[in-house]
Amino acid sequence: MILSANQPYFLPYFPYWQLIAAADTFLVSDDYAFMKGSWIPRNRILVNGRVQYIRLDVKKRSCHKLINQTTLVPFNPAEKLRTVEMAYHKAPFFNDGYALLERVLGSTETNLATFLHQSIAEVCGYLGITTRLLKSSDLPGNSMLRREERVYDFCHRLGADTYINAIGGQALYNKEAFSREGIKLFFINSEAAPYDQGGIPFVPQLSVLDAIMFNSKDALNERLGQYSLI
Repeated sequence: MILSANQPYFLPYFPYWQLIAAADTFLVSDDYAFMKGSWIPRNRILVNGRVQYIRLDVKKRSCHKLINQTTLVPFNPAEKLRTVEMAYHKAPFFNDGYALLERVLGSTETNLATFLHQSIAEVCGYLGITTRLLKSSDLPGNSMLRREERVYDFCHRLGADTYINAIGGQALYNKEAFSREGIKLFFINSEAAPYDQGGIPFVPQLSVLDAIMFNSKDALNERLGQYSLI
């Protein structure tokens, strides 16, 4: 069984969804520390060809709290929807992307981790990703372990013999150490090509919402498979 994992982010960029799609089970790491300045509550979209942040506000943001101990500040979905409408109303798949965002922002959940888990499930459904989603808090008892030891434990408990990590984890995890635990370690390297963003020079690493606005579901499905494992 192939396992992948990452912290929950707000409408993260496309390689995040490739990481999910590459696995049989994806572990939403909700009982990890909430890091200030991280991508957990925010992401980037294009407004009039310029990068702009779309974000969720949280109460008393602190690295001493876990993600699933963090509470959302109540917000008016209409304000964020207006920003996205202004940004993408001319995009070819605006109606589909807007309806998806309406469902995401329409949640009444106030727990940040649960809200983000719901949004991940919504986007997976839109992209046709069938990977099983679990929360790391569903497997309690290893929070005191070191970073890689927690991963070993998750793999052993879920019966995973392969673990796929985001490409940025190359400096953190060692293939030989995983092998000693009976686990094959790979890093996913996105090879998805640039797409047309309305005639402007391509701006990478934006929210998945941008890709959804400019690509059909078939094109998005094809993009999900454009990666290599190293």
